[in-house]
Amino acid sequence: MALNRDPHVLVVCGSDSSGGAGIARDIETISSIGLRSCVAVTAVTVQTHQSVTAIHHMQPGLVADQMRAALRANKVSAIKIGMLSTGRIIAAVAAVLHENPRIPAVLDPVLASSSGRQLLEPGVIGVMKRDLMPFCHLVTPNLVELAVLTGSDLASDDDDALRQGRRLLADGPRALLIKGGHAEGPRSTDILLSPDREPIRFDMPRLAGSMRGTGCMLASAIAAHLAGAKPLEDCVREGKRLVFEKLLRCVEREFAPGA
Repeated sequence: MALNRDPHVLVVCGSDSSGGAGIARDIETISSIGLRSCVAVTAVTVQTHQSVTAIHHMQPGLVADQMRAALRANKVSAIKIGMLSTGRIIAAVAAVLHENPRIPAVLDPVLASSSGRQLLEPGVIGVMKRDLMPFCHLVTPNLVELAVLTGSDLASDDDDALRQGRRLLADGPRALLIKGGHAEGPRSTDILLSPDREPIRFDMPRLAGSMRGTGCMLASAIAAHLAGAKPLEDCVREGKRLVFEKLLRCVEREFAPGA
């Protein structure tokens, strides 16, 4: 099979039948930045925008085989990882990352759906931290995910979030983006942490509306910009701008006269 030389982002995550998150949202986001995607499906979900009614996990070997086939077929310049479901799938994905250490990987540590349905098996947080995160260029937890990953209460302020972030950073990811969407106040601030520099804050006005899949969008946008070999700080800034503009258009439609 001839290698496709167009830069691709390999998307490793679950499907969402509603299209609000998961593979559909990732491909849409990456395409809007001008790159192509290839995929490895980790789970098939049955869901609407309100609830998840069924989850069917892929076999770990099948997930790894999809990833390796995508890597053989295409010039994969970045990898975006979302829903992983089980400890064995986490280990399978980590094995493929270990084989391809030069390709930057962005992990969105999806633990639950927007409706609250758990998407990760109980008891496998340690596997994610030990086996997968050390191979990731960036991990992008929100405040709820950060608390779960560090066994902490929800961060009460930026200083608390930074303390938790530094604990998680010690588990091996090269960098951490703490997303502030679950905080309160008029501004939404994300914090980029890495071992060798001071924290970098990315600040935007907090919008009144909400939209599913913003975490998928942000991680996918960052991965797409990393595929262009941009500095991580620039990739995060561009990714946050894309999500803000998308959410702003959603809010404007929601509150438009006659809507």
